[in-house]
Order: sequence, then C-alpha cells, then structure tokens
Amino acid sequence: MFYPGPLVALVDIGRTISLVIIGGGLLWLFIRALKGKEVDRRVIFLFIFIAVATPILFPITFGEKATRVVKAVYDKIESLPAGSTVIISFDFDPAMAPEVQPMANAITRHCLVKGHKIIFMSLFATGQALLTQTLRDVVETEFPDKKEEVDYVNLGYKAGNEGVLNVIISDFKKMFPTDVNNIPYDSIPALDDVSSCKDVDLIVSIGGGKPGVKEWVLFVGDPGRVPVACGVAAVVAPQMYPYYPKQLLGLLGGIKGAAEYESELIHNYPRFKDVDTPGLRMMGPQTLAHMVIITFILIGNLSFFIKKRKDRQ
Repeated sequence: MFYPGPLVALVDIGRTISLVIIGGGLLWLFIRALKGKEVDRRVIFLFIFIAVATPILFPITFGEKATRVVKAVYDKIESLPAGSTVIISFDFDPAMAPEVQPMANAITRHCLVKGHKIIFMSLFATGQALLTQTLRDVVETEFPDKKEEVDYVNLGYKAGNEGVLNVIISDFKKMFPTDVNNIPYDSIPALDDVSSCKDVDLIVSIGGGKPGVKEWVLFVGDPGRVPVACGVAAVVAPQMYPYYPKQLLGLLGGIKGAAEYESELIHNYPRFKDVDTPGLRMMGPQTLAHMVIITFILIGNLSFFIKKRKDRQ
C-alpha cells in the first residue's frame, strides 16, 4: 500500500500511536500480572484486533531472511545463464491466490530481470485469469521492453490434468499447437529450442491443488530429469517437504515463503524496492499479532507462577 506525500506524516503518526497503545497496554497487563489480578478476555481480543488492524491501516513491515528451502529456488533462477527457459505453471484458483499469487509475481519478476524466457501455462481452468493478472501487473507494467512470443509466451489453460503432462514431457506442440493468441507453435521465437519439457531449464509450479506440484514431479520432473520448484499455500507445504531436496529443489510455503523471496529479490535488486510486495505487506499483521500472542503467553505464565507462589505462602 503506497501513500502520496501529504499522507506519509499522517501514516507515521497513526503507526506510532498504535504501537504506543499496544506497548502501553502490554505493560499494563504485565503490571496486573505482577499483582496477581485477572484480565477480562475481551481485553485480550481487543489487543489482537489492534495488533492485526495496525499494520493494515498503517503499513508495518519486518525484515525477512530467505530460509534455505526458499533460497534454493532463488539461487537456481539466479544461477541460470541469460536466455534459459523457465516454465511457470499457475495451478491454483482465486481462493488460494492471496497466498500464492505474490510468489508467482516475484518469481516472474526475477526470471525477467535475469533475461530468462518464460513459458506461462496453467493446469487449472481458473489459473488463466490469474495468469493474466500477473502479465498485466508485472510483465507489462514493470518490463515494457519485454516482447510477447519472444521473451515470454502465454500458452494458457489446457484441460486434461496429468494427461497434459504425459504429453508435453515428450511433445509440447502436440498439446499446445498455438498460444492463447492463436499464434502457431512454430511461429513463436520463445519456443524455438523447446520441443518438450526436457528442453526447459526449470519448472515452477505455483499452487498446491490437484493437478499441481506432485503431478509435475511424478509425471515430468522425475522421468524427464527436469528441475522442479514450487510455491504452495501454507497448509499444503508440509505435504511437499518429503519431496525436498531430491525431487523438489526448493519450495515457497505460504505468505512467509513469498515474503522471503520478495525480500531476497529486493536485497539483490534495489530497482524492485518500490514495487508492490504483498508478501512482505501481509507478514506485518501476522508478525505483530504473533508477537502480541507470545507476550500474552509470557504474561500468563508469569501470573500463574506468582499466584502459585502466593497460594503456598
């Protein structure tokens, strides 16, 4: 969320007042705990509300450092020579988009700044519309010099689930005779050196549903010996870890994974400092709320031991 100049001071004031209220309130709770007094649960709910609302109304971001599993995806894209080909498959629906679309945007941004060619596609019918959003918000807006069909190609959605993967691992053209603009496969420069998935340098599946990451690994990654990475919703991430690091070179899990990738990208490419980073933005409410909850736990335990000590006396 970005604010024009006149509102910056107001946002800073609002952020400061909110943090003072939270800090002062926690101090008040701590003092009551020392005195062994109970706190109405509605006060707790109020604190959680303020902790979540403050970073939304007055953006607060916290520093993120890429973990090893996220850094593996970043390093792979970073190390590929310019002109490499990356498949980014939008295998998710609108319900999952708030968590995983930021990953797709960040990875797309990284691939384009490195000069890689991108093959966009989707195994989900709803993925086509979400793919179009990334093309509009990231590719066309931030990289106006990149040409469709030359630097990237949009193959769109193809029905068939695993059947699609079974075909494109040996013959891309058979399943995608044209792109979404009805341009013949053989007339697309970005696909000149790609006859099958075995000819690409990396596959990134974004989503976590079915078909999705598992199918890419089982039907393309393993048999074709093609590196596969993924970005999935937080609830799906634990199911993917058994595939790491042999079958999945890395994975981004939930908003935390998206925020880590965005942070790593901004750290290495300052030009992206002012672009929208929804992952980092959404981690603000989550982090602050967790900090408040942890403080509640500490205060609650302190109150328990104080009361226990008084009872013994």
